[in-house]
Amino acid sequence: MILIMFLYLFKVFLKLKSVFLFSFFGFNYLNLQRRCQYCIQYNKLRFCLLLHTNEIINYLRSEFQMIIDETFEIIKTRYGQRLNTIIIEKLVAGIFFTAIKLSNGYSGLAANDLNTLDCCAHNRNRGFGDFTPGNFYGLKVIDLLNLNDQSSFIKTIQLACLNALSAELMTEAKYRIIENLDPIELIDLTEKKQVCVVGAFLSYIRKIAESNSTLKIIELNENAIPEEYRRYFVPAEFSAEVMAHSDVVIITGSSLSNHTLDSLLGSLPSNVQVLLVGPTSSLLPDVLYDHGVNLIGSTRITDPEKMFQLIAEGASGFHLFRSCAVKICLVNES
Repeated sequence: MILIMFLYLFKVFLKLKSVFLFSFFGFNYLNLQRRCQYCIQYNKLRFCLLLHTNEIINYLRSEFQMIIDETFEIIKTRYGQRLNTIIIEKLVAGIFFTAIKLSNGYSGLAANDLNTLDCCAHNRNRGFGDFTPGNFYGLKVIDLLNLNDQSSFIKTIQLACLNALSAELMTEAKYRIIENLDPIELIDLTEKKQVCVVGAFLSYIRKIAESNSTLKIIELNENAIPEEYRRYFVPAEFSAEVMAHSDVVIITGSSLSNHTLDSLLGSLPSNVQVLLVGPTSSLLPDVLYDHGVNLIGSTRITDPEKMFQLIAEGASGFHLFRSCAVKICLVNES
């Protein structure tokens, strides 16, 4: 009986391991939308383990966002009591991004986690409450950031809000910021390097593929990679090994939205040069630097109203740079 019990527990462990592996690399949670139930009987003792995808997702969201939580603490300290006076002035949730404008005059963006869909079936209020559509305008930012809501919708708005707050603090002279520069331009690709791109970031993939460096692409959906670059695709089971043996690892800012960045950075050796890129990467860089990020390619919003129009019309990141945003590169000099 002990052997049987062990085998059942081992089977459950494999199921849990696969779920955490999926979370680590940002796998599509929709593939996990089913309930797995294992009941184990040993003498008069009954063990029931009920695994439900949404419960696991919520757990992962709460556990794997140390970078965001630590950054929030720094922001609270630097704003002090003034943070209690800042309110939400405008909010737009588009297809790919969510944008917010605060009463301090600054705006922020965050990528939507397209791999996770919130469902009202798991919300007892069925989407009605203070922080729900129609009610955001005029609410205090501090109340939003202190809200313990694990839904993807709220988490994305909180991240956009942190990026807006960070935009003001990054005007301080303590940060080295280069405007109108993509961080990939600071990487010498004339020398042969092992470069790993996490995500189908086409402009980077094209540039690296045309260089002397060796390219590897980690991506959940192989079909998201243009056919001419699929020869660089790496299956998920080899991702950790490939990243560990890379000279340069480039990670998209959407890893902040899907809460995989902490795990990705935690698995990298200290000698790997790390780039974090994309509009969602516009977070205050202190904690990112402490976690080993060397270069950050983020975004400065120059025309908030135009940004809101584009986001509402389904814009992706590259649409913004034509009229309402500029690229900025933050350099970790420590």
